[in-house]
Amino acid sequence: MQAVILAGGLGTRLRPVTETIPKPMVTVAGVPYLEHQLRLLAEQKIQDVLLLTGYLGEQIEEYFGDGASLGLRLFYSRELSPMGTGGAIRDAREKLHDAFLVIYGDSYLPIQYGEAFDRLAATGADGLLVVYDNRLGDTSVKNNVDVDDQQYVIRYEKDSPDPLHYVEAGVLAFRRSVLDLMPASGVVSLEKEIFPKLIARRSLAALVTRQRFYDIGTPERLAAIEALFLPGRRA
Repeated sequence: MQAVILAGGLGTRLRPVTETIPKPMVTVAGVPYLEHQLRLLAEQKIQDVLLLTGYLGEQIEEYFGDGASLGLRLFYSRELSPMGTGGAIRDAREKLHDAFLVIYGDSYLPIQYGEAFDRLAATGADGLLVVYDNRLGDTSVKNNVDVDDQQYVIRYEKDSPDPLHYVEAGVLAFRRSVLDLMPASGVVSLEKEIFPKLIARRSLAALVTRQRFYDIGTPERLAAIEALFLPGRRA
C-alpha cells in the first residue's frame, strides 16, 4: 500500500512560524508534525510513502531523507510553483501506484488506513473520502460532505447554505484512473474540479469514521493537537 502526503502548503494562517519553515515541520510535542503522521504509517506497516513537497520543501527532504530511520521508504516530488491539491498528485504520476492513499499534510486521523483502501477496492469507485460527523466531537471545521444510504458522496460544498452531515477528515484513496480527469498542466483543485466529476459519475465513495481528526491549520487547532500527544492521551 502506498501513502501520498500533500506537504506543500504555505501555512499562511500559522505565520510568522511558517515564514521560515514549511507547515509540516511545525513542532508538535517536540518533533516536526509530519513525524507523527509518518510514525502512524510505520506502525501500520505502510512503508512506501510519497511526499509531495513545495514551499521550503528542501527542509522536509533534508530532515527525513530516505525514511530508513522510521522504517519507511520515502520518495519525493517537489512543486516548483503551487499546482493545487490535484496538480501536485498529477505531476507525481510516474511515482504513483495503481491505487494509493492521500493524506493531507496538516491533518491527523488515527484510524486503520487499510480500511479506506479496502473500501475503495470493494466499491470499484475511482476515489474515496473518509468523512466524520462533527456531532461526535467538534473539530471546528464546517461540515462539507453529504453521503447517500450506500455511502457514496452526493455533495461536496465548503460553503453550503444548507446543513451537511459530514466533514472531510483528511484521508482519501484514489485509483490512478482519477488522473485522467485532470488537465495535462496547470493548477488543479481536487475539491473544486475533481470531486464534482467523481460525484456526477457516482464514483466517489465514502468511509464514515467515528474517530475525530485533528489539524494544525490555525494556532488554536495546533494547541489541540499538541494536547493530543501529551503522555497517555493519544488515541
